[in-house]
Amino acid sequence: MNRVIFNKKGGVGKSTITCNLAAISASKGQKTLVIDLDTQGNSSQYLLGDKAADTTTSLADFYASTLSVSLFPKDFSEFIYPTAVDNLYLMPSHPEMDNLHAKLESRYKIYKLKEALNAMDEFDNIFIDTPPALNFYTRSALIAADHCIIPFDCDAFSKQALYSLLETVDEVKADHNPELNIEGIVVNQFQQRAKLPTQLVDELLADELPVFNTKLSSSVKIRESHSAAQPMIQFAPTHKVTEEFKRLYEELL
Repeated sequence: MNRVIFNKKGGVGKSTITCNLAAISASKGQKTLVIDLDTQGNSSQYLLGDKAADTTTSLADFYASTLSVSLFPKDFSEFIYPTAVDNLYLMPSHPEMDNLHAKLESRYKIYKLKEALNAMDEFDNIFIDTPPALNFYTRSALIAADHCIIPFDCDAFSKQALYSLLETVDEVKADHNPELNIEGIVVNQFQQRAKLPTQLVDELLADELPVFNTKLSSSVKIRESHSAAQPMIQFAPTHKVTEEFKRLYEELL
């Protein structure tokens, strides 16, 4: 199952949600891959820590290989690294992807990720982290995915942008990927006692949008897990937010 975590807004928790759901999937014995399409590399840093700087190949190499013809092309698996978590693997990002963007777009390589994933059947679950923009890499991810998860951070501006995101997904579905569907909206950094977050969630539900029942609380423990380069199920297995991620994963099933 290929899932893309998508939002054009930065700071909404895409990388955190991607890595924590993937880690829970791996903890259940599912061979799981994270693909980090964001050139900031937050998911790569979260899962590999300091070792992220030691990777010799990355998504930049994969995409560069699509721009030329080789008699001996590299297998997709050569760009994948194991993490410290059993059953969890990563295809890391690289800043060089920014320099490749225009060439990839002009030569219409937007289906290459989908083709590579279709040719690979060794993973039970794949989670794709995306940049905070609607660009070549984000569209590639939407084309390659079966399901789309949209993080929502309980902000009035985020609500206005959400409907544009839904239209974008519908457009990609109509033009490129008829199998793509919106699996749900994840309410992130939720403060139950605050009036605005509750009001915004109620408005989404009133509009009959697919909001997950599980809401993710705001916690400093998340930032600590980033610093430790350990998803919550490893860093703080009994923490409230860890339990929320577990319930959210169960909703995916």
